[in-house]
Amino acid sequence: MAERRNSDAEANERTVVITRIFDAPRELVFKAWTDAQHLALWWGPKGFTNPVCDVDARVGGALRIVMRAPDGTEHPMTGIFREVTPPARLVFSGVALDPDGKPLLEGLTTVTFAEQGGNTKLTVESRAVGLVAHAARMLEGMKAGWTQSIDRLGEQVTRMRAVAWPSRDAHTGGTSS
Repeated sequence: MAERRNSDAEANERTVVITRIFDAPRELVFKAWTDAQHLALWWGPKGFTNPVCDVDARVGGALRIVMRAPDGTEHPMTGIFREVTPPARLVFSGVALDPDGKPLLEGLTTVTFAEQGGNTKLTVESRAVGLVAHAARMLEGMKAGWTQSIDRLGEQVTRMRAVAWPSRDAHTGGTSS
């Protein structure tokens, strides 16, 4: 019986760790996470938009995002910032909600921004626990969702860098890691 409970627990929770190097200073990458105008442009899997993106990036501040899937389905989430250490670290809770505002998943995400020779080494560790039976399907897609989000973050950081340092991109051909 204990084995069954363990496998049920494993199906009901997931941890994802993703590390990427961005060709941009960590202040810029940190801003992409903490400025709602930038966050709205990359948060969520490929093809998703964020018609609602509210960020109060301070300890105790709220995070509220409504992701809209390509088919128009909306996926709201709320969260609270537990740690904000510019430009090095963010820790926030998150709760995915159903259309009636009932919790589906809850999680904790830690994001670290390490300086690495003018670049940024970003590490995202996100742990989520399903609160309803059908959450296991959502958890199965967690790694793909985060991977696509971080890919989109890379695209947004490249756009931000081009605006902040246009001469740097002209000399380097706009390459990124």
